[in-house]
Order: sequence, then C-alpha cells, then structure tokens
Amino acid sequence: MTEITSSFIVLFIVNFISIVMLCYGCYFRSNKNATVAGSFVLFGIGIFLITYLLHGVDMSMEFAFGLFAVFGMLRYRTDTISIKEMTYLFMVTAIALLCAVSKLPTLELFLINAFLCFIAFLVDTRFFQGHHKIQRISYERIENIKPKNKALLLADLRERTGLDITNVEIAHIDFLRDTAELSVYYIPDSQKQVIATHTSNPVEAKS
Repeated sequence: MTEITSSFIVLFIVNFISIVMLCYGCYFRSNKNATVAGSFVLFGIGIFLITYLLHGVDMSMEFAFGLFAVFGMLRYRTDTISIKEMTYLFMVTAIALLCAVSKLPTLELFLINAFLCFIAFLVDTRFFQGHHKIQRISYERIENIKPKNKALLLADLRERTGLDITNVEIAHIDFLRDTAELSVYYIPDSQKQVIATHTSNPVEAKS
C-alpha cells in the first residue's frame, strides 16, 4: 500500500513547480491562453497523483502511458487542439510520470525537468519560430480563393487587415455559407523594424 510520506510531498512540489514553469513560463508566455495553461497544470497534477498512488501495485511505464491515452480519448477528443498544445500536453504528462515513478534523486529529477522546460522555452523563442506569425481568418469573398486569384486574395487581405501578409493557406471551405477559413502568414510590425534595421546597417556602413 502506498503511503503519504515526506518523499511524496517533495515529489509533489517538484512536479508542481516543474509543470507551472512549463505551462506559464513557456506556453502562456507565447500563447496568452490562461484557460489551457491552467488545464495543463491540473492535468499534470492529476496524472502525478494517480500514477504515484497506484505505483504500489507494480504499475509499469506502459500502463502509465496507457492511462494517459485513456484520458486523452475521454476528454481531449471533444475539442480540437493544435499540435503545439498536444505537444505541451505530452510534456506535462512526461514530467508528471517522471516525478511519480522515477527513482532519481530529487535534485537530479528537478534538473531534468528544468532542462525540459528550458528546451520548450528555447523552441518557442523567435530564433526558432522565425519572423512570421499565423492568424486564422474567416473569409467571405469565396471567388478569390481560386489559385489564379491568389494575388487578388493577398491584396484584399492586406488592405482589409492592415497586416504585411506574405502567404495564405486555405484550411476549410464552406460552400453552403460561401465562406472559407484561411491561415494567413504575416510579419508583425516589431519584426519588420528589426529586419529593416539589420538590412539598413550595411548600407550606412558603406556610405
């Protein structure tokens, strides 16, 4: 029978701090979605508690990941979540499982979790993400989505949104309502200023 000891309290704190760092220090910093970040934290706490308390019945790692799959089918198939959010969900689960079943010393376990959070933070920086951002738009001028009218589509989107749109992809077409869901790629104003600064410096140096 699994007992609630000081070791459990320490592991719970390590798990909680690690998941909070991942969800709010990495995910929330770039996505600003407090609802999803909070859900990830609660999900990680739940996975840790279930895995730790059932660890006394010789739970294997395969059973732990199977438990995660069951939770995924029951809850997260009801709403569409992005690949990025699914990846963070997997990271939260991985941290919770490591804290629950790992035999590593507490300090090493925390360092591993911190390293995972650092990698997630690094991947979400502009160095890896590039200068472009993506925006989902509902578009009603259905005639402009034809491949031959792509130039007209880009020009219309730039004029109506005021964004420096460089590319557009059609995600979904609804012929019943004559609308389309578009994913537009654009350069934010702050990024344009950075790019302009870098491109103008060589010219100034020559002059």
